[in-house]
Amino acid sequence: MLDFLFFSGLVLYFAAMVLEIIGVFFKKEKVLKIGWYLFIGGAAVSLAYLVARGIKAGRLPMSNQFEFASSFSWGIAVILLFLHYRMNIDWIDPLGIAMTFLILSYAALQPREVTELMPALRSAWFGFHIGSAAFSYASFMLAGAAGIRYIVLEKKDSADERLEQIDYTIYRLIAVGICLLTVTILSGAIWAEEAWSSFWTWDPKEVWALITWILYAVYLHLRLGQKKKGTLMAWLAVIYVPVVLFTFIGVNTILPGLHSYGAIVLGWLA
Repeated sequence: MLDFLFFSGLVLYFAAMVLEIIGVFFKKEKVLKIGWYLFIGGAAVSLAYLVARGIKAGRLPMSNQFEFASSFSWGIAVILLFLHYRMNIDWIDPLGIAMTFLILSYAALQPREVTELMPALRSAWFGFHIGSAAFSYASFMLAGAAGIRYIVLEKKDSADERLEQIDYTIYRLIAVGICLLTVTILSGAIWAEEAWSSFWTWDPKEVWALITWILYAVYLHLRLGQKKKGTLMAWLAVIYVPVVLFTFIGVNTILPGLHSYGAIVLGWLA
């Protein structure tokens, strides 16, 4: 049942992505609308999967690489739905849906067994720390998507009035992302003190989370302090995405540390 829900969500996201691409390429509004409804279906099924897995595991489904990737993907979907319905922003939908599908596809490559929660993970900080990380990364990913949209549109028509809205959307997404990443780092430090009697251990995950925070803080400094806007800021939003992905995937699988993953979970996520 769990696998059926998971792969149903993945298939719906894939179908939505394909239809969105076709709709944009051929300028077919009806195709775009069908793709969007399939995406909503995929988000609903993915939520059902996470809830069902959480019930089966008796905990929040965010304790390993597979579960975090699934939550990360759903976080992108939630923010995308908010932007679409609350902010009336739909120009980001095709890229956002593609990102949702790609992150969930990465999750599909990971072991899906439901495992026991490690003692170090059994803390009240579990949900705060990992949940804020998932939505922080999701905000940064969508900021990157908006950056791509800005760059493409600016090359077509540098006077397009939509550019200002896209630029401001990038800023807001990054502002939300860095606030959530701050929560992630601070809650992780408190949690580390409880688990290992040290707020900071220079673990690779901690270091790369800090590097990510500094990079986005530089963006905010340029945006707010130096009043920078436009193409430069859009490129920064795009260039920073690989750093986010490395912090999420590369550190967990390549660099040894408390947050690394092998056949079993060796630590907690940041």
